[in-house]
Amino acid sequence: MSPVPRNRLARLVDSGTFTTVIVAVILANALVLALGTYESIDERVGPTLHLINDLCFGVFVVELALRIASYGRRPWNFFRSGWNVFDFVVIGSVFVPGVRENATLLRIARLARLMRVVRLLPDLRVLLLGVWRSVPPLLSVAGITAALLFVYGMIGWLMFADALPKEWGNIGRAMLTLFVMLTLENFPVYMDQGMSVHPWSWIYFVTFILVAAFIVLNVLIGIVLNSMEEAREAERRKAVWERHPERGGPLVDLDASAPVVERIALLRSALDELEVELSAGHARPASEDASAVRGVG
Repeated sequence: MSPVPRNRLARLVDSGTFTTVIVAVILANALVLALGTYESIDERVGPTLHLINDLCFGVFVVELALRIASYGRRPWNFFRSGWNVFDFVVIGSVFVPGVRENATLLRIARLARLMRVVRLLPDLRVLLLGVWRSVPPLLSVAGITAALLFVYGMIGWLMFADALPKEWGNIGRAMLTLFVMLTLENFPVYMDQGMSVHPWSWIYFVTFILVAAFIVLNVLIGIVLNSMEEAREAERRKAVWERHPERGGPLVDLDASAPVVERIALLRSALDELEVELSAGHARPASEDASAVRGVG
């Protein structure tokens, strides 16, 4: 039997139909696992559920083999993608000695297979990547928020500790109360209690909400949205290089602090975007591309 050409098999595993079938199998596997949690159902059709689960696993093994085979004579390139490594570990973990014999580990391996739906659906993949990219800046905002909670907590302890020890008796309770107020939960109740002690304490509560709740939360939302946009752009550029592996290694993030490098990065991004549209058969008008290049220059 002659080998299947790399491009033909790659088109098969990357096609929408193939992805839809695998997603359907994953959802069916999830349904089988959910039905197995009901004792009455498991007693009646338990063997059938186990058979369906094994069939789903067989489909996943075949899918994994096809994806590896689609790389032709360079199957090791399959492992250059983190998502592919995740698939291989999740599917291959069942064959590890001791996993199949351990009911708990086997259930965990089966549940992990359901997470593969993230790898197959681009929007979910971009969402997860965006959340991951937002972690470093979110840690900085979390540090600022903790400092605000400490400062306002000390002020609240000085003002209300004697009259309201349950909420403001020490710095820990004060910070916890303020953290709850960040979600605007029971904010009117806390402010009424504070104003019963000091009528002018509304200034304390209003400024905290304005600074901590509104400003900080909006900054958090802005960071997440910006990370989502960066993740979407990274996925788009990655798709270009996966279509043209002969160009070399993957794209690297360029340092935009240097003006010349920034112009080169913008020009490359514009050319990559044009190439994606041309390969999809939806090229932009030449006037738009020309204006984009003029803007870079």
